[in-house]
Amino acid sequence: MPPPPPPKPSSLSTFFILLLTLVIYTNATITQRFKEAPQFYNSPDCPSIHESDDAESPSDDDDESYIFCSDQAVHVAMTLDTAYIRGSMAAVLSVLQHSSCPQNIAFHFVASSSANASLLRATISSSFPYLKFRVYPFDDSSVSGLISTSIRSALDCPLNYARSYLANLLPLCVRRVVYLDSDLVLVDDIAKLAATDLGHSSVLAAPEYCNANFTSYFTPTFWSNPALSLTFANRKPCYFNTGVMVIDLDRWRAGDYRTKIEEWMELQKRMRIYELGSLPPFLLVFAGNIVPVDHRWNQHGLGGDNFRGLCRDLHPGPVSLLHWSGKGKPWARLDANRPCPLDALWAPYDLLQTPFALDS
Repeated sequence: MPPPPPPKPSSLSTFFILLLTLVIYTNATITQRFKEAPQFYNSPDCPSIHESDDAESPSDDDDESYIFCSDQAVHVAMTLDTAYIRGSMAAVLSVLQHSSCPQNIAFHFVASSSANASLLRATISSSFPYLKFRVYPFDDSSVSGLISTSIRSALDCPLNYARSYLANLLPLCVRRVVYLDSDLVLVDDIAKLAATDLGHSSVLAAPEYCNANFTSYFTPTFWSNPALSLTFANRKPCYFNTGVMVIDLDRWRAGDYRTKIEEWMELQKRMRIYELGSLPPFLLVFAGNIVPVDHRWNQHGLGGDNFRGLCRDLHPGPVSLLHWSGKGKPWARLDANRPCPLDALWAPYDLLQTPFALDS
């Protein structure tokens, strides 16, 4: 019996392309391994969270699902993806380590619906076996058509806009949430930040910087058009950082602020009125109408100069949160053996399992 004919070149090409794709995909998603974090426990005076705390709590196979609807819990929202997973792990560890009631924290992670949610969930679970968290899929297509190119391609990622959709993604029973970026660590109790008084009508609180040149966040086209620039009439708008926010989700939903932000993004597609990704729409809707958070909760800009990669120093005053906003991320600079001095403050929270680590 003659041997079978060899595969056609096209079949071999297809085979190797598929094999290469598989290798690339595998390496892109499972290259990092993380250590297990210590378990953290509540102090004796922490409030107890029981199933009866909130009648709206949805049924779930998880015996502790009721915490995800409890007003006694501190609700933390973050985005989650493979590119920033190392930063997210460090941020979670810092939150738990400095919390007086770590068992009363519910984490709400938002991940792209196209991401490997099972892998992300397993990665979090392996390092934080006792963490109370959920992962919510975010449909990139819901916002991708509204995104305009900005001065940094990283700002154009659809997941960067997920903070505008938290009120739609999280359960209706979640009334207040602390939103945190993935490139920061806390060195103080997050419950203090979560307890920020929003007054009778404010939708959100954030670190505000009134000494910044607010006009620079919008183009001359915006300021030269009275119909647009009058948006800030009777307001005293200041730049604020959206990487650290306390949001009243009930008020957000009632005011339909998602639609208000999207309307500005739609206008941006027709006539360029700003240069930076997801920040300007927030400024257009909320600047001048937020509760300012003490600057200790956002020692920001530690990522360095966006154009030259220069290191930054701490701002004067006390520190509760260190934020590596900007182009440079501490894990990348540490790996490249070119860290900035303040990157040493991030390193203790790094859970990356190095190839040379020895089992204890």
